[in-house]
Amino acid sequence: MDREYFDYAATTPVNPVVLKEMLPYFSEDFGNPSSVHVWGQRAEAALEAARLECSGLLNVKPDHVVFTSGGTESDNLAIRGTVLWRRKHKGADEIITTPVEHHAVSLTAKQLVNEFGFKLITLPVDSYGMVDPEEIRKRISSRTALVTVIYGNNEIGTINPVDEIGVVCREAGVPFHSDAVQAAAHLPMDLIRDNLDLISIGAHKMYGPKGIGLLGMSGNPQLLPIQTGGGQENHFRAGTQNVPLIVGLAKAFSMAQSDLQERNALISCLRDELIARILDLIPGVLLTGHPTRRLPNHASFVFEGIDGNRLLTMLDVRGFACSSGSACKVGSPTPSDVLLALGIKPEMALGSLRITLGSSNTLEQVVSLAEAVSESVEKLRQ
Repeated sequence: MDREYFDYAATTPVNPVVLKEMLPYFSEDFGNPSSVHVWGQRAEAALEAARLECSGLLNVKPDHVVFTSGGTESDNLAIRGTVLWRRKHKGADEIITTPVEHHAVSLTAKQLVNEFGFKLITLPVDSYGMVDPEEIRKRISSRTALVTVIYGNNEIGTINPVDEIGVVCREAGVPFHSDAVQAAAHLPMDLIRDNLDLISIGAHKMYGPKGIGLLGMSGNPQLLPIQTGGGQENHFRAGTQNVPLIVGLAKAFSMAQSDLQERNALISCLRDELIARILDLIPGVLLTGHPTRRLPNHASFVFEGIDGNRLLTMLDVRGFACSSGSACKVGSPTPSDVLLALGIKPEMALGSLRITLGSSNTLEQVVSLAEAVSESVEKLRQ
């Protein structure tokens, strides 16, 4: 039986070009970039070349790129580091965020409230999961330590108006962070254009390796490090840098940001065909997220009267790999916080399905998947 992968928002295979770029730094050029000898110098040269590449893609200074272990650590460093610095130096003790964030953001914010005494302001979102910048304008103040709003939603695909939100934050003099782990694989990144102070990115969503990410910063970064030690990464994140993975991140990010318009046009056509077929074939289904302002590879639904995890199992048996929202929550018996925030009833939110397309998918596969979803939903309802 052929197996088809439709879970590219969970992770992607490492591109062979990326892997080839990484390989020498596991063996031949294995040195510690902090060492002064020739092995160390080679590793340091690769590290700084990767930093320069990433900084150019983000439109920030090279020393404003901090390499981390992934998107989750980048979110943690951005949020925890910024609000602790702002409370110490500015007396700011409020965090503004949304109910549709990845858990790397939402649970970090909750811990800061429960363990460190910060106040959390949760913005309303519309039925598509989108934030209105005017809602931030109503709530932002001199007490605001940080605003953090997801760029492209990992569960429902909605793209937020980060540039407009950034204007509001700029006017108030408050740092603005965005989790762009999903968005960076599909949308052009530019912190200056988007009025962003901090942005989190992970490599494994863009055909790069797992276990590596970055935090990009514009302006004058003001945050406390949350991992101290040898002073690497401009003292923002201590620890010997993982040079092979950093090289892989830079290559994957560079490839993801090239020819975006052409690739997005192709993949969004497949996505739209998939959405149209599922909505046409199946009664009692709702497309979640914004109908047009969504990540180009992302389709997500909720179905009346079914269990989303049972649907995933049936699709897997038929050879299709999909997800029920965030890959971090698969198997959870409770409805997604993101779907509930959209106003979807809990019993319907349990019937969620996320389908995300990638480089290997074809129109024939999309047609087959839509038919498999239709037949599986019908069986589950019976």
